[in-house]
Amino acid sequence: MSRKPLPLFEKVTITDYAAEGKSLARIDGQVVFIDGGVPQDIVDLQVTYKKKSYMEAQVVKIHHYSPLRTAAFCEHFGTCGGCKWQHLDYTAQLRYKQQQVVDALERIGKVTLPNCEPILGSAKTKYYRNKLDYSFSNKRWLTKDEIVFTENQPPLPAKELYALGFHVPGRYDKVLDVKNCYLQPSPSNEIRLSLRKLAIDNNLTFFDIKNKGGLFRNLIIRTANTGEVMVLVSFYENDQQAITLVMEHLKANFPQITSLLYVYNPKGNETFNDLEIVCYHGKPYLTETMEDLQFRVGAKSFYQTNSAQAYELYKITRDFAQLTGSEVVYDLYTGTGTIANFVAKKSRQVIGIEYVEQAIEDAKVNSQINNITNTLFYAGDMKDLLTPKFLETHPRPDVVITDPPRAGMHEDVVKMLLQIAAPRIVYVSCNPATQARDIQWLDEKYAVKRIQPVDMFPHTHHVENVVLLELK
Repeated sequence: MSRKPLPLFEKVTITDYAAEGKSLARIDGQVVFIDGGVPQDIVDLQVTYKKKSYMEAQVVKIHHYSPLRTAAFCEHFGTCGGCKWQHLDYTAQLRYKQQQVVDALERIGKVTLPNCEPILGSAKTKYYRNKLDYSFSNKRWLTKDEIVFTENQPPLPAKELYALGFHVPGRYDKVLDVKNCYLQPSPSNEIRLSLRKLAIDNNLTFFDIKNKGGLFRNLIIRTANTGEVMVLVSFYENDQQAITLVMEHLKANFPQITSLLYVYNPKGNETFNDLEIVCYHGKPYLTETMEDLQFRVGAKSFYQTNSAQAYELYKITRDFAQLTGSEVVYDLYTGTGTIANFVAKKSRQVIGIEYVEQAIEDAKVNSQINNITNTLFYAGDMKDLLTPKFLETHPRPDVVITDPPRAGMHEDVVKMLLQIAAPRIVYVSCNPATQARDIQWLDEKYAVKRIQPVDMFPHTHHVENVVLLELK
């Protein structure tokens, strides 16, 4: 039996934004989550998914354009999943992000809240990222027009199907060939395009995602606020002659590259943390600066991808911590110790805990190169390390700073924080929903005193948020 066709609704007014950056409307009392809409648009909607409690839909025609709309600046908008909000005025983006934070804390956290500080927008809304990760593919994403054009034509030559860019959302096997990206400053675009041309001119093969083959696999470009540039090329095949050709080309044509690296990765996945990184030219790391501190960033290191906003985020964190120089600070999920080292000079001691062992080694190095002697770092699962036994051998914290991944803190970690009962907790989060859940758990002993959202990623729905909790 054939399925009933999904409905088309005409002249629907979009009213708001919902989770994951989708816009929202209501039809006969039912919620509809929409791709491609802006609040105050009047549109025709094609339903793509229907359940009893909600529907999902796409905009197929716009009858009235919202005053909040603005022209998208990127030719890849609508296909690339990177900057889904670039058709929304930036002031409106900030307003909806702030509302996202407030809604999460009120609806999920269900705690008494002070007034939320106005969100801190990004001074740069283009070219703000310091890292991009591109994929090679021998089967690029074809637009609808290209598919129609080629249906009755001979197959496209193999090289015309090559792509170096980003995976199309929801399609692990298709890569969008990126012409120009507005996320990372020069020479990022120039390096990518030059490498693509070199590969095609020399008949070097791009990765076959399904059948597993081809020379080129991934390209990572990092740019630091010191002007240093790192390029890491990942090869699926260990063809040393071809690898040397590529490395020499990059070395000769881009003197800005201060760290030229490659990795041979024949694994079934793209991760390389367990593989040897070869430094072909320059240093094996970049240097980022923040106030009078230096941070070394290696190929495997995590560093906030918006350097300028990371500084603002850390200043807020330090301000919320109210440090006088006498406090013991626990920095949970410390990563490479950026926050720990940033607050160390205003603390008696900082103890950082992180799951990734390599990140802890980076954190120790960052303390050493900055002559910081009052930090201690430990690697291990947070819920297994932060225990009563740990507290028996370390001073109890006056302040806890926690910056967990998107999933938030494990419930056992929250229970331990309630036992520790530090006077202040500064909670930094990239996911207001899980932050709100954890704050509800902490409500047993803590009250929310300050809230400060920060926009780290313009033209996306993502928002960072800092919350100060004080012991009741």
